[in-house]
Amino acid sequence: MYSGELTIDWTHMGRRNSGIERITSELFGQESLQGLPSRAKRATGESRFSIFGTQMFGLPWHMLRHSSDIMVLPGFPPSPLLRAFTDRAVLYVHDLFLLTRKQDLNATGRYYMATCFAEALRNFRYFFTNSLTTADELRKYCRPDAEILTYRPVVRNVFGLSADEREARPAIGDALRLAAVGTIEPRKNFSAAARIAAALGKALGRPVELHIIGREGWGPDAELLKAHSHVVVHGYVDDAAVRSILTMSDFLISSSHDEGLGLPLLEVQHGGLAVIAPDKPIFREVLGSSGILVDTDDEDGSAEKIAAACVSPDWRAERSRAALDNLATWNAAAAADAANARAFLRLLLNKAGRA
Repeated sequence: MYSGELTIDWTHMGRRNSGIERITSELFGQESLQGLPSRAKRATGESRFSIFGTQMFGLPWHMLRHSSDIMVLPGFPPSPLLRAFTDRAVLYVHDLFLLTRKQDLNATGRYYMATCFAEALRNFRYFFTNSLTTADELRKYCRPDAEILTYRPVVRNVFGLSADEREARPAIGDALRLAAVGTIEPRKNFSAAARIAAALGKALGRPVELHIIGREGWGPDAELLKAHSHVVVHGYVDDAAVRSILTMSDFLISSSHDEGLGLPLLEVQHGGLAVIAPDKPIFREVLGSSGILVDTDDEDGSAEKIAAACVSPDWRAERSRAALDNLATWNAAAAADAANARAFLRLLLNKAGRA
């Protein structure tokens, strides 16, 4: 039926199980593509040099040799050489931080990745985004005739969480636990979560702990957080340990300066966990009315708002039901996105074959 294939950039896979890797495997794996001809293009080796070489030169060389293929790029910013194939390439945009939050980037992100990303946005014609918020932001940077489709992920219960026993707990125990998930780096702003946890302890008159799950990235944040007696930095742990920490927690808190999606905020809702997040467009989109949205620059005001959410004796059951309802709404929209994305990729394959 098709003379070409979907070539999926898989060069970034196998390093760690972050949001980008999960998006790639779940949205662009054989199961999700449902019969569309595809192949995963991996790096020639595991070294950074091999990954860089395949991304910068291997992918453009492949497109030069296979004139009916469509390249799908759900990972790192693409090589400037792919500018020659923008009618046969689709870039998945996770966020715009490489352009909007350069102060939170390391040197590689600021001087290399941001440059490649800006070049791609100026020249590519086709884009997928992980949220409506990211799509709106993307339109400020891309060409006027660009086609942008939302392709939100269906949120699976990756940690094996259960909401069954959560509502049976007392409204407030001897201590309260907040969990946070993500790489410890400046953009995640975990220091704000630590300040909110301390203020919440004062507001409630009982201990409040912050448990951070995630590898240590660049910057001094990890060492600064470890100095707080109420903060536990767990580092990168396996799924069983993540499940145990989240099950014992009362809230998940995100204090990021911004997110393109914030996938863990949705994933923990399988366990009926109440979610605290900044009052910003992406979190309003992702959480709807199920979230507790706060001003992370105002720890005392945030603490008051969280404490007020714990007043009702049935607050756990209410938050659990809201979380599960929000998850169902999100996944219904994501299923519709998937059907639209497959139809779009099918159209591009047919167009490339005819050309």
